[in-house]
Amino acid sequence: MKKPKVYLLSLGCPKNLVDSELILGALKKRGFAIKNEPRDVDIAVINTCAFIKEAKEESIDEIFGLIKLKKAGYIKRLVVSGCLPERYMHELRQDLKEVDDFMGVEGWRHIDALLKSRKKGIKYSEVTSHIKPAYHDIRHDIRRHLLTPTHYAYVKVSEGCNNFCSYCSIPAIRGRLRSRPIEEIKKEVITLAQSGILKEINLVAQDTTMYGRDLYGRARLVDLLKELDQIKKITWIRLLYTHPAHFSRELVETIGSSCHICRYLDLPLQHISDGILKKMNRKVSKKKICELIYLLRKKIPDISLRTSFIIGFPGESDRDFNELLEFVKEIKFEHLGAFMYSCEENTPASGFKDQVPEKVKKERYDILLEVQREISREILQGYVGKNLKVLVDEKLPDSDNTYLGRTEFDAPEVDGSVIIKDKGIQEGDLINARITDTWEYDLLAERV
Repeated sequence: MKKPKVYLLSLGCPKNLVDSELILGALKKRGFAIKNEPRDVDIAVINTCAFIKEAKEESIDEIFGLIKLKKAGYIKRLVVSGCLPERYMHELRQDLKEVDDFMGVEGWRHIDALLKSRKKGIKYSEVTSHIKPAYHDIRHDIRRHLLTPTHYAYVKVSEGCNNFCSYCSIPAIRGRLRSRPIEEIKKEVITLAQSGILKEINLVAQDTTMYGRDLYGRARLVDLLKELDQIKKITWIRLLYTHPAHFSRELVETIGSSCHICRYLDLPLQHISDGILKKMNRKVSKKKICELIYLLRKKIPDISLRTSFIIGFPGESDRDFNELLEFVKEIKFEHLGAFMYSCEENTPASGFKDQVPEKVKKERYDILLEVQREISREILQGYVGKNLKVLVDEKLPDSDNTYLGRTEFDAPEVDGSVIIKDKGIQEGDLINARITDTWEYDLLAERV
């Protein structure tokens, strides 16, 4: 009997990617063959993002692209999943009649019901937030179909968020914090590592530093990291999406003393002005942030820090922005991302007065990125002449043995690369390399 075929397009963050991998894993278990192109498939799934305006626009554009393919006969059934239908189910059902089915976040929960509706020839739509499931009820019979290269993977340690930052719609979309048990996460990592190919685990959540608070009555990220640190088959453990308000000295020391935890930290600060931080409901002050960065660099001198800032938050004055600019110049973050404030409906910040004009947001955004560009150039120059471990990610297409890799100081997909030319290496190799030169955000190296 011919297997039914499925294609999936995953948008948004790595947390959404994990949900996509679970959806594919569930369909694969139920007999579907997975295709890499939306051509001649029984089901096409688009797992959407709806965090900010630009993400919603991208999701809608991609949906219309798949609708065209469905009309052309390449797709039999079109499914829209994830944050967009979770947030706008009623509107989408009214406006996108060409879509057959809608699933909310954690779409893997809906697969059996979806397939039952498909068999009956009826449309399916269901959100997840009203179900209020415990995230840790993931069944171990759902084996993820990884969409990342075989040498690294993302592992989601919790779902939802209890921080309620005033600009953020995530708690409304994905619900409150729901952590997975330590033993289940460890079991998943061990299973992923059994191939012997996997070298890097990237831990993700909306706020990894709050991991376990709901399940154990206190944050237990340190305990989780110590358990994962014992898995010898994993070379790098990377910690993403931490919150400056929820760090402990023990967490800093655990990162610094580990053999496997990367000397890298994703620490979104969003702003540094106390007035703006308070309006954002970040529950942390400039003083506490500075003390944390000082402690991190004291205990882990070669740590690489990634942060992100929201530019043009309501009420952000020239003084607030200049304070942020001087802070960035002083701290010199190894990696920095910036976003212009997106006014999201039904968030407290959407009702704030003194909304900043788009033109002013763009001017400040450009100024900040230009400052960071110079800082990045200076930091990268500091690597020249050093020998570093490099994880080889991919071979450049149509190139003569030229590869892109990363050091432990760079996260996949968001940070810079190490460019290396060598005919004796391949994707997934962990090699010793000497940094020889720099580009704007990348390093050049040779194998040693």
